[in-house]
Amino acid sequence: MRPNHGTTPRTFRILGTLLLLAAAGISGVGAAPEVQAATPSPLDRVVPAPASVTPGGTPYRITRATGIRVDGPAEVRRVGAYLAGILRPSTGYPLPLTDHGGGIRLRLQNGDFGAEGYRLHSGAGGVTLTARTPAGLFHGVQTLRQLLPAAVEKKTVQRGPWRIAGGTIQDRPRYAYRGAMLDVARHFFTVAQVKRYIDQVALYKVNKLHLHLSDDQGWRIAVDSWPRLATHGGATQVGGGPGGYYTKADYREIVRYAASRYLEVVPEIDMPGHTNAALSSYAELNCDGVAPPPYTGTRVGFSSLCVPKEVTYDFVDDVIRELAALTPGRYLHIGGDEAHSTSHPDYVAFMDRVQPVVARYGKTVIGWHQLTGARPARGALAQYWGLDRTGAAEKEQVAQAARNGTGIVLSPADRIYLDMKYTAATPIGTKWAGLVEVQRSYDWDPGTYLAGVPASAVRGVEAPLWTETVQTTADIEYLSFPRFAGAAELGWSPAARLGWNGYRERLAAQGPRWDALGIRYYHSPQVPWPAP
Repeated sequence: MRPNHGTTPRTFRILGTLLLLAAAGISGVGAAPEVQAATPSPLDRVVPAPASVTPGGTPYRITRATGIRVDGPAEVRRVGAYLAGILRPSTGYPLPLTDHGGGIRLRLQNGDFGAEGYRLHSGAGGVTLTARTPAGLFHGVQTLRQLLPAAVEKKTVQRGPWRIAGGTIQDRPRYAYRGAMLDVARHFFTVAQVKRYIDQVALYKVNKLHLHLSDDQGWRIAVDSWPRLATHGGATQVGGGPGGYYTKADYREIVRYAASRYLEVVPEIDMPGHTNAALSSYAELNCDGVAPPPYTGTRVGFSSLCVPKEVTYDFVDDVIRELAALTPGRYLHIGGDEAHSTSHPDYVAFMDRVQPVVARYGKTVIGWHQLTGARPARGALAQYWGLDRTGAAEKEQVAQAARNGTGIVLSPADRIYLDMKYTAATPIGTKWAGLVEVQRSYDWDPGTYLAGVPASAVRGVEAPLWTETVQTTADIEYLSFPRFAGAAELGWSPAARLGWNGYRERLAAQGPRWDALGIRYYHSPQVPWPAP
């Protein structure tokens, strides 16, 4: 009789399979199928790069028994609920919020965290996020997300296991101002579209949402005392589309939603230039008393409020008063760029009149860096959007203002203007500042970028997205990602943690996460994206 050589090996194969299934956590009928655990993502494989990482110890595994312990006031519980909202759909686990036990713990504690820093400690017994403020806990949650497999971002049950590497992250931002700007004036975007962008940028720990609410092509916020600004000035956009505007309720909802993601809204009313939508709405704002037609092109520098007219300052006072009342944040942006149709003496006189109005309604002025050619108010911020090739005299003007106490927010157009094309073949975007691939966008240091500007004067970094060619959410995402992640890292991570070679590897790991989130991003050949 032929010997049966298959019995013993087959038995071992069955036992081995059962052991693997047990290790992976498959416990019976109805459980979500899981795959054998891969090595958890290293603690330092996140964007922005954390300030300090100490790996070591046993990973923590999220299971059906895991709870989210929230220690502290209601706002901590809201952060816990936000985390549960991310984890529940993909894991299929209940993840109840509790006030006792282990699992994932969120707690407030005095310590050297600053206003937005946090500590994340992971071990076999659980994960603890500690911060001095709820904002710090929220930023820690963004790190926790990135330490889990990308599939955690999906809205249907996915295969686990859900493991978080052991060790400790100590983290806090380099700069207090870290922003994303969305131009809703050239093309209008709905409340829902703005909320989607808020969720995307919040993953990278920014804390400002700058909304460019007015320009030649459209006025996007209702003003009760000047109603035609919205109904007439908001009725078009680049290319002649229908435009649109935010009611006050719409704007409050954007502000509320941004605050739930720890972003402060910075509204901008650009003036004295970029004002054709306002001039078209009210003839009296023009020096000749004649309202121009609506404008749907992309030329700049041709419009100006009438600086000598007193009605101009009635208009400015009303707009700023109503907008300030809707905006709980600290800042109000008054634009001030490309005012080519305003003489220099008129520009200075206008800024001298307008900046005190902003202060009267409890806000701090931000202006584009041309503000430094006037007399910036005490405490004002100047947002620099020049290029590497910008003339020395203009750069020195900014540097002199910085040395005199004006804070600087850096948005160099040939680095982090997100509307620049990546390459000549990019289907949308502009190229007046040059072609900006991912490495160029990332490979600079805000602390040393502008000669003569003291490092202490740099308040932060903001990545603007102008929308002359941007019409859809897909367009927003394609131009923003992957470059926005790099801008966010420049604003958050310490200078010693910056470096293209390491960043490109960490950035590549974001690709599957963006796929899971449905973000339609540019697959730059400079980044070693993982195979699908």
